[in-house]
Amino acid sequence: MNFLERYKIVRKRTEDICKPLETEDFVVQPIADVSPPKWHIGHTTWFFETFILMDYLQGYTEFNPEYNYVFNSYYETVGARVIRTDRGNLSRPTVKDIFQYRKYVDEAMEGLLKDNYPSELNELLELGFNHEEQHQELLLTDIKYILGNNPLFPAYTPLVDTIENHPIENFITIDEAIYEIGFNGRGFCFDNELGRHKVYVPQFEIATTLVTNGAFIEFIEAGGYTDFRHWHAEGLDWVKNNSISAPMYWHNIDGTWHHYTYNGLTPVNPYDLLNHISFYEAAAFAAWKGMRLPTEFEWEVAAGKFTWGSRWEWTESAYLPYPGFKKAPGAIGEYNGKFMVNQKVLRGASEVTSPGHSRITYRNFFHPHLRWQYTGIRLAQ
Repeated sequence: MNFLERYKIVRKRTEDICKPLETEDFVVQPIADVSPPKWHIGHTTWFFETFILMDYLQGYTEFNPEYNYVFNSYYETVGARVIRTDRGNLSRPTVKDIFQYRKYVDEAMEGLLKDNYPSELNELLELGFNHEEQHQELLLTDIKYILGNNPLFPAYTPLVDTIENHPIENFITIDEAIYEIGFNGRGFCFDNELGRHKVYVPQFEIATTLVTNGAFIEFIEAGGYTDFRHWHAEGLDWVKNNSISAPMYWHNIDGTWHHYTYNGLTPVNPYDLLNHISFYEAAAFAAWKGMRLPTEFEWEVAAGKFTWGSRWEWTESAYLPYPGFKKAPGAIGEYNGKFMVNQKVLRGASEVTSPGHSRITYRNFFHPHLRWQYTGIRLAQ
């Protein structure tokens, strides 16, 4: 598949994700961590315009110079921007304007990719594709938060949020050894995966399946949210200050647990995999079970021996650079490195991760309190 075909496929999937939305859905921002869908549409378009078309397409004219201020996410190198919490306050540009912007940039990109463009552009194109695929997952989870916090609990689409029965957890033993960690070989990876290096890993056991809803209900019914013995001090403060008593989207209705899914409000299936859990909750549950979360190194060593990819899995590891990590020059160097503080690593992928976007060395990262992504729990001991 050439880069032009790849570009069209990636861009179409983003628009397909947005097709079930009403115009009003595009503009909502309930919390700072959730961006309005129209902002995602504009930002992913801005990325190709700013980092590719402006430098590589001779004679290219920006669709609207003011859009740099609106759709720049966090790139200090590129200039000032609307602060993240204010993205939902932008009634203009309209949804119609942003899709016209997207069409304008797509036509220019397709013109560029039809010709003999410089080969040095290939690496930047790969980053652009993977960047948009990241936003496709964010789009789906942001849309779920927007609709899931609407008191009408409107359905989005029945195509995702699958209900499955999962087997009882088993544990496998991984021998003590020195292992190599990090990306190796051909193909794309993000810079935070580079710097393959050796780590010493003592013998440990890790679950072959993720924690289910039913197992977590047992934790709730045992008073897990109120028993300080299981919690980090910061986690217990988070529980108390935010009145947390169940996973995100869960509602106890007449004694029966329900949760919001893309199909609307449905009963919780105890045999399905738990998701939308914070690191604090994951660590507390593990402690309640007399176990712990795996480190990201343990997870990577063992990942070839179990099925993964339906939930982002919290690890015990802080998000830090690998040995020899170097930021790329310019704005692209801001992509990962500046976020390597006060966050936890998640491994795997989720059921809303774009096809082909996951790999064993992928390092996702979030602050410990966040749970709007498809986050789950795998136990270790």
